[in-house]
Amino acid sequence: MKRFGKLFMVLALVLSLVLSLAACGGGEEEVAGADAPAFTERTWKIGHVRPQDTSTDVDVQKFVADLKEATDGNLTVEVYPASQLGNYTVVQERVGMGDIEMQLAPAGTSVDKAMGLSSAPYLCATWDEAREMYKKGSVLTNATEEMFAEQGIKLLAGYPKYFGGVALVSEPSNPRDTGDKGMKIRVPAIKSYELTAKSLGFIATPIAYSEAFTSMQTGIVDGAIGSGAEGYYSSFRDLTKYYMPVNDHFEIWWLQMSMDVWNDISVEEQEAIMAAAEKMETERWPLAESETAEFEQGLKDNGTMVYEFTPEELAGFAEKVRAEVWPEIKEEYGTELFDKVTGK
Repeated sequence: MKRFGKLFMVLALVLSLVLSLAACGGGEEEVAGADAPAFTERTWKIGHVRPQDTSTDVDVQKFVADLKEATDGNLTVEVYPASQLGNYTVVQERVGMGDIEMQLAPAGTSVDKAMGLSSAPYLCATWDEAREMYKKGSVLTNATEEMFAEQGIKLLAGYPKYFGGVALVSEPSNPRDTGDKGMKIRVPAIKSYELTAKSLGFIATPIAYSEAFTSMQTGIVDGAIGSGAEGYYSSFRDLTKYYMPVNDHFEIWWLQMSMDVWNDISVEEQEAIMAAAEKMETERWPLAESETAEFEQGLKDNGTMVYEFTPEELAGFAEKVRAEVWPEIKEEYGTELFDKVTGK
């Protein structure tokens, strides 16, 4: 009996050791799992519409560098400037299909015209108003996010660019009010721009952007609307003798990402991407405002007469366009949404 008792004690001791080792082994597996890398090695593409070394390109390069650092070097995003991946409206569709991972560009309206709401005339007229209109969580930004999502795109951040104005080859009459200017100006083939030009006292002539320079040069038109100081300085500075910064629309671009790709990555990767996107948006706002002033100064230095409008004059432009144009265009964007965005 003693012999069996000793044998039982030995077996009990062995079983205890086995269970103890198993418990230790499970603990090691849990620790190893906790220490497993949160980031997978990936290579993506991002496209944007500005040439290499412009401020936009510099901002995108900073963004992808932040992503690489935040993911411990695992996420490499190759930058394709100057629409190398294609026209931004086409790239937007490819992002929605997951063919391209990311893009920074204006909202393309080929799929949904309501996406043009963000550039509707005089949604805001000052930089403070713009920050409020386009901030994260605003009515407009939330609506834009939903429209992108319907196309399979995750909206990461806004990217403010500039307020719009009118570039002219000769001196306008009544530059400080909305009286008849007696001048034809090029407008994009978009109803809101055509009506805005007329409300500001111009004769609107729809012409493609690619033909705007020649049209101004040959006298087909006397100027153009649809861009801001940056665009006019880059493409029309030798033709632009007078510039009216009337703040007719606010140009904002959107940092877009494929929803399929977004849903396929880890929570840690999503957090890293959102942090880098929010950093880019936050840092861009003061840069956008100062950049507008720099390009206006660049036009002045090149011999352009740049009008400096008072807050009252800018308010007069905005009031007239809002009264005359908004009722004519709101249906394009959805009357209920437009009224909600504009507070009507």
